Order: sequence, then C-alpha cells, then structure tokens
Amino acid sequence: MMRIAILGATSEIAKDLILSFAKNNTHSLALFARNPETVKQWLTQAQLTHPYDTHSFEQFKIADHYDAIINFVGVGNPAKTTALGSGIFDITWEYDNLALRYIEAHPTCKYIFLSSGAAYCSTFEEPANENTKASLDINHLKQQDWYGLAKLHAECRHRALPQLPIVDIRVFNYFSHTQDMSARFLITDILRAIQNKTTLQTSPHFMARDYLHPADFHQLIQLILNATPCNTAVDCYSQKPIDKLHLLQIMQEKFGLIYEIANADQGVIATGNKPNYFSQNKKAGSDFDYSPFYSSESALIEQTQFCLKTQ
Repeated sequence: MMRIAILGATSEIAKDLILSFAKNNTHSLALFARNPETVKQWLTQAQLTHPYDTHSFEQFKIADHYDAIINFVGVGNPAKTTALGSGIFDITWEYDNLALRYIEAHPTCKYIFLSSGAAYCSTFEEPANENTKASLDINHLKQQDWYGLAKLHAECRHRALPQLPIVDIRVFNYFSHTQDMSARFLITDILRAIQNKTTLQTSPHFMARDYLHPADFHQLIQLILNATPCNTAVDCYSQKPIDKLHLLQIMQEKFGLIYEIANADQGVIATGNKPNYFSQNKKAGSDFDYSPFYSSESALIEQTQFCLKTQ
C-alpha cells in the first residue's frame, strides 16, 4: 500500500479516482485542496469510511512522507478556463512547483501530473500520434492558447529533470456520471437536453472525441504507480473514439435525445476548435501495458445510464 498525496482533491476526475481507490481498498491518501472542508463534506456524502486525511495546500510539507503525488490542480470546465485567462499560468506553475520541490527532496517519490491534449498546441485537423509536433503561432498568440501553453510549459520543466520519476498524463476527453452537468461540453449539453426533454441545437461541423472511462483512468494511474520509475509523457485513449453524428444517433436511440442540425452555438470552446481532438499515440500501452476496457461509445452509454438514474 502506497501513501499518496492528491493535489486538487475537489476536481471531478480526482474524486472519481479517490472513489476507485476506495472501492479497491488500495493506498493511504492525503487529500489537499484550497478548501479542505469541501473535501470533508464530499467524503461524508460519498459515504467513504476510509480514514483519508484532508488538508489545505499550506499544510503540504516537505518533511512528510509520500510514495507518490498526483497533481489534479487546474480547470476542467471550459467556461472557467475562459474566465481564468492567463491566470492558468500562475496556478499551474504554483502547484507544479510545490510537487517538484518535494520530489527533488525525495527523488524516490513518483509524481503524476495531469496534463492535457491541449499541450500539443495543435488545431487537430488530424488526431495526435507519436510523431505529432507541438505547433504554435508565436507571433499571434490568443487567449485560447493559454491553457495548452501552461501544460506544455509544465511538461518541458519535467523533461528537463530526467533523473526524477515524473509521468505527465495527457487527458483529452473524460466523462463520468459525477461530472458537473452545467459545464458547456457537447456531452453535457446532450445530457441536459435529455433530462429536460428539450431539443438540442448543434452545428453541422464535424468533430471526433475519445471519452475516457473512470475505470480506464484508474487502470492507467495504477499501472504507472506500479511501474519502474521513469520520466515521460503518455496520452489517454479508449478502445475507440466517436464522432459527433454517431454520438447523437446513439443518444437518440438509447435515451430519446431530440436534436436538430443547425448553425447553432457550439458551447464554450476554451482552447479553440479541434475537429479530431484525440490521440492515436499508444505509448501508454507499450510503456505501461495499458489496455482500455471501454470504447468511447460504451463508456458514454454506461455513464449516461448512471447519470439519468441518479437524477
């Protein structure tokens, strides 16, 4: 059993991982957040009886013992990402630096950093692969670039410390029934339309996404924790991505979604239009023996069923 510090324990993906750890009765967790009382309330609501410690970030000490640090600090809601603007640089640097100072003092402690597919700084006309190069119009930077650049900057810092055990996990799309349904993603727009029995208006523009299931995220994290220490970055992926038209048809057939193709609002696009925002880079499989249990379709169907049931 490992002693793990979770930075940013109020994030939805962090809470899902905590639930997975609790279900499998693995690891001793120290949960850090800006407001630890919020974490305590969530632990009570989730009926987690494990003695997880909750702390403010100010209580994170170099002298304490951790076998691993997982850093979830960031912004998962596109509207909040847009509102935060360039502040994402300071937030990312501050908490990444907190973890780096610790592992520099404790070089056997593994550090997992939640990066993003946005770190490719790509328009994703084609999906990412092992040969994709980060692309940046340096003379015409826009606010939509800030999030990806903050993640890219953190990854560059990590690769510059090859002697330390740091793994960056690039999350592209993730969906769980615990997700904030007020967020302006296509999938949450779809679920609100199903719940409210309203008609979803969506544009004819093509887009393909790869939705990661919570169980596959947990699997990848556990494999990295168990692996020989290394310094690298991997992309998240499911068994198979899904395009928007197929997604709409599945949601119509399975859950009664009503939709219209029109020149409609695309929601909040915090990091720019990306028609093929997913990765074909299978380094997580070759390096860590990761093999996803779910496709995007099966993950969305299962989690939507849970979501509608709890609602």
